[in-house]
Amino acid sequence: MTTSKGTVLRKAIDWGSLAPLRMRARLVAEGVYAGSHRSARRGAGVEFGGHRPYVPGDDLRWLDRRSMLRHEHLLVREFETETDRAMRLCIDATASMAYRGSRAPGAKLAFAALVAAALGRVAISGGDPVGCSFIGGTSPSLSVSSGRESFERLVGTLEALDAQGDATGDADLLDAGIGAIARAARRGSAVVLLSDLLDLGDRAADTVAAIAMRGRVVVVLEVLDPDELDFPFEETTRLSSLEGNYVVDADGDARERYLGALAASRGVWEKALLARGGRLVRAKTTDDPVATVRSVLDALR
Repeated sequence: MTTSKGTVLRKAIDWGSLAPLRMRARLVAEGVYAGSHRSARRGAGVEFGGHRPYVPGDDLRWLDRRSMLRHEHLLVREFETETDRAMRLCIDATASMAYRGSRAPGAKLAFAALVAAALGRVAISGGDPVGCSFIGGTSPSLSVSSGRESFERLVGTLEALDAQGDATGDADLLDAGIGAIARAARRGSAVVLLSDLLDLGDRAADTVAAIAMRGRVVVVLEVLDPDELDFPFEETTRLSSLEGNYVVDADGDARERYLGALAASRGVWEKALLARGGRLVRAKTTDDPVATVRSVLDALR
């Protein structure tokens, strides 16, 4: 709900049946393990770094036999280890993420928090450190760390999170959540944004996609309520936005216009991400969280 323009009411997460988070996240992670997704790591963790002349004592396994046919001296293949294996989570905790329709088990923010906690659990179990930042919300960012305590800190932070903030009127919210990752994430980092992708601004897609440069992997998980996907309002309905203080009286033709606008918005995000090697994964709050986590991990690979 909104009050006067630019003022958004603070709203605690509507967990519904998705709580308690700590237990649910562990169960989701165990379900992911059962599907042979034990680690969030992408590949062997090394990339080809060029050739150098062979010197006695070098491991003969790395001799480049093909180059031997073209050169008069032996060459050894070199590899560069990726410098950062951290998973950096960014959760949209603005007011629109508080929405929960009648068919959903919990609010969008609750579903995003569950998926984020399970992703953190999988990454930490695989030896990868995890950090977390927020677009809006009430919780401070978590620096990248590893170990059991990291999972406990992540869950504690998510459990205390409130949906707060209006990204339509405060462009700094996006930079607060994404900008720090863009500046700090090094080559090899896995960046996962969990958001409904609504009201983040016209430049949000390009801003997020730009992180997928310099060897970083970016996956955006779009989280929507079933109501936002099929717009089940058949009669004339007054709709009030959670961000932007908009009120719309929807008539019989509103559904077609809305679905067209949603498809266009998705197209913008998908195009921006694919152009830079990122990926867009879609989910609704009634989906199986295990399948959603698997889809994100597959996209990271």
